[in-house]
Amino acid sequence: MKNKLLKEKYISSCICLFLFIVTLSVYWQITKHEFINYDDGLYVTENPHVQAGLNRESIIWAFTTGHAANWHPLTWLSHMLDIDIYGLNPIGHHLTNLQFHILNSILLFLVLKMMTGALWQSSFVAALFALHPLHVESVAWVSERKDVLSAFFWILSMWAYVRYVRQPDKKQYLLLILFFALGLMSKSMLVTLPFVLLLLDFWPLSRLQPTAQGNRHYNYKIIISLVLEKVPLFVLTAVSSFVTFSVQQHGGAIRSLEAIPMDLRIANALFSYLSYLGKTIWPQNLALIYPYPYISMFWQIILSLPLLICISMLVIRLARAFPYLATGWLWYLGSLVPVIGLVQVGNQSMADRYTYIPLIGIFIIVAWGVADFSKRWRIQKNVLVLLCCSVLALLMVRTWHQVWHWQNSFTLLSHSLNVTHNNSMAHYVFGQALDQQGRLEEAVLQYNKAIKIRPKFAMAHNNLGAALSREGKLKEAIYHFNEAVNIHPDYAKAHNNLATVLLTQGKFEEALSHYREALMINPEDEYTRKNLANFLSNHGRIDEALSHYNKALLFNPEDWDAHYKLGHILVKQEKINEALSHFAEVIRINPDYAPAYNEIGIILAKKGKLQKSNDFFLKAIQLEPDYKEARDNLLILNKMMQYDEK
Repeated sequence: MKNKLLKEKYISSCICLFLFIVTLSVYWQITKHEFINYDDGLYVTENPHVQAGLNRESIIWAFTTGHAANWHPLTWLSHMLDIDIYGLNPIGHHLTNLQFHILNSILLFLVLKMMTGALWQSSFVAALFALHPLHVESVAWVSERKDVLSAFFWILSMWAYVRYVRQPDKKQYLLLILFFALGLMSKSMLVTLPFVLLLLDFWPLSRLQPTAQGNRHYNYKIIISLVLEKVPLFVLTAVSSFVTFSVQQHGGAIRSLEAIPMDLRIANALFSYLSYLGKTIWPQNLALIYPYPYISMFWQIILSLPLLICISMLVIRLARAFPYLATGWLWYLGSLVPVIGLVQVGNQSMADRYTYIPLIGIFIIVAWGVADFSKRWRIQKNVLVLLCCSVLALLMVRTWHQVWHWQNSFTLLSHSLNVTHNNSMAHYVFGQALDQQGRLEEAVLQYNKAIKIRPKFAMAHNNLGAALSREGKLKEAIYHFNEAVNIHPDYAKAHNNLATVLLTQGKFEEALSHYREALMINPEDEYTRKNLANFLSNHGRIDEALSHYNKALLFNPEDWDAHYKLGHILVKQEKINEALSHFAEVIRINPDYAPAYNEIGIILAKKGKLQKSNDFFLKAIQLEPDYKEARDNLLILNKMMQYDEK
């Protein structure tokens, strides 16, 4: 018996090592990948709160913000920790995702083995989880840290639950609540976990017993007790669902029924269930963005609904003989509910990342189904091992190729456009990537393609307007900004952009109106607030300008430009010490900004600290050798110092 246990531990260790090596080998290429322009800016590269790293202010922000239309403080904290360790080097951020994915794969194997005692089935589920191409998006995309992090706590919650079932006590249950809460603070999609735990009660934990031998019915008292046992978890689910819905609604992420009617949502949801299954079996044409079908989908309902009903009825019929079918199938159906699109968030019809946890249910069906099938048909073990290894080898090759597409925004979006049709969102995001590199003509072409496919695409109109304004085509730019605000009146960024262009045409009152409208929609938009402050300052409304600069800095304390402009106003008001503190902040945040050194030099000269003033002027000239104002100031200072010596 002891030898058997030692052998099993040895095999388990070998399986864990295997999972580590094969997952690392398939995904290692992400260490050469860049950030992408779709959401990575929101989460890391253009997020000043995250870039500040872990500190008191950023931690408070993480727990109180609805940024990116989500409440996931633990995800924000993980990105901040990466900044502290790696800075803005994408290698480290990618490696953190990969580490979590490897850890999740190994933990999944260990927890399934703990629940079922089935070594090989558990290992096959974990290998499918580790190597399936549908999971590439969750691992290779820095912004999807929330997927791998929340799954980590999902699996730990399962582990804590099994320990509680086998040894019921408060400590084990509190550990379960803790892991579940941490998971919800990583990604709210985990709200379905209590329902999945009820499925685990059925199989493999066998906590549901029939009322009598051979009876099809189960003891309802046991069912009720199992549900009541999970009331604290259901409370957390309800709270998380409410918070998430509120944040997403406030952030404008939830699409209205006017934009996407309920019949279209239901049709897309039903078809998505089958599409995910199809891509699980044949993972081809995987894309970052799948376009939403803004047309009637009657034929998809006709195809999808009967098939889903038939599969579900078959699973229920076979549930007593093959209980893993019910657990696996309902795990898949249930855990997809929050993201299946009945409450539509965003513009996509479906997304590979949504399958990260749900596919575990399908993998359970496959692993245990293959084992039962091989016993029934007496398939030799060698043949079975060869077949399973062949499947894993094919998945490794396919996953490696899919990871390759995630090198950068251009390789990723080019691939998405190649494997989808009429993909307005992909054209829009591709346009953004080109825009960021200054390739305006190509960006304009992509924005126009997006609008041609979807004429009422407010974001594409806004970005097209911004690109045209930089090309000097102001009339066309104003047209597209107006289109954007007409389509989406609460589009703060479009109001801000329209105001900025109107300023260049001398339409000051109209510009002021749009700035104020933008801030009514999004009071925390420091960029618009700073633009309004600039406008007010230039028009002599100094007190109002000061108020808006200060509010801009309240929302983004690391905005060195706002510090600099605020310092300038304070100098004019002869509030020298306050001005000095703001210029010092500029240097702290942006140590290569020569004008800030020049301004500090002027203030120090006024204070009579001539030698220190001299040092700051020299630093300004060192940074910008052709900086005439600093050179002139240094010349005047030298004359003052010579006069003092005399």
